[in-house]
Amino acid sequence: MLIAVGTQEDVRFKDLPVPTMQIIGISLVRNEDVHVEWALRNAIPFCDRLIVADHQSQDGTAGILGRLKEEYTDRLEVHRIDDPVESQSFLVPFMGEMAWVFGVDGDEIYDPAGLAKLRGMLLGGAFADWWVVFGNVLNCTEINRVEGYASGFLAPPCRSMTKLYNFNMIESWEASGQRLHGDNIRFKKGYDASRRLDFHQQTSWDESCFRCLHTCFLPRSSRERVSANEAIGGRLNVSESRSATVLRKLKTRLQTVMGRRPLSGWKREKYQRGELVRKDIRNFLPSLQVIQK
Repeated sequence: MLIAVGTQEDVRFKDLPVPTMQIIGISLVRNEDVHVEWALRNAIPFCDRLIVADHQSQDGTAGILGRLKEEYTDRLEVHRIDDPVESQSFLVPFMGEMAWVFGVDGDEIYDPAGLAKLRGMLLGGAFADWWVVFGNVLNCTEINRVEGYASGFLAPPCRSMTKLYNFNMIESWEASGQRLHGDNIRFKKGYDASRRLDFHQQTSWDESCFRCLHTCFLPRSSRERVSANEAIGGRLNVSESRSATVLRKLKTRLQTVMGRRPLSGWKREKYQRGELVRKDIRNFLPSLQVIQK
């Protein structure tokens, strides 16, 4: 309770503690042992807390997550889940709070130096009036770590798939299928979903501090019988898998058993627009030196 101004226990608004903004990472993974360590190591310093929901991975993902959890005990937590929709439950405590929520998948590798700059901007209130911020993306068809380049399709003109949400603007969000998906959002008074900042439309890939290598067209698991740098199409996303017909699910299971992955037509449509380009990715690589030791 505030004490009235003028009493011996005077409390003025300027003396009240300012709520502290925090950045919460959320990662939903399933059979991601090719890139997941690289993706998480680049993202962890950006987050005050990074929550990983592992949807019953059967490759080396769980082992990687276990090692990272031991290394980052004060910042990283790992949960085993039975259904992707469970991942949204971990975000309930942050709804309506001073928090930016950052979704990072096992096929999303961010520029760590850029994220460090973006962190300062977010905590300084630079994007406080926006509900969601979309960053630059390179949808990769090839990654050459030795020579430090990647080839793929840029967003724009592709759609941006980055996930960075201002949870201070909402009261609740009932997810559809998985975390940070679905339109069943209850906003606080004065806010709505139209507050979308297309940062990637205003900033080029080379100048952006919010940019991602999206390895959606490269293998994500050692269970897939192709080279880690061989582009083979893009596996089905959660929404496609959940809405598939019985016949499609049977086909998908058979392909998985055979070490192949079903291809996503949706990803090809959304993430293969414009010209195929090659970009310098040396800024993304420092964490690989830690992984390779």
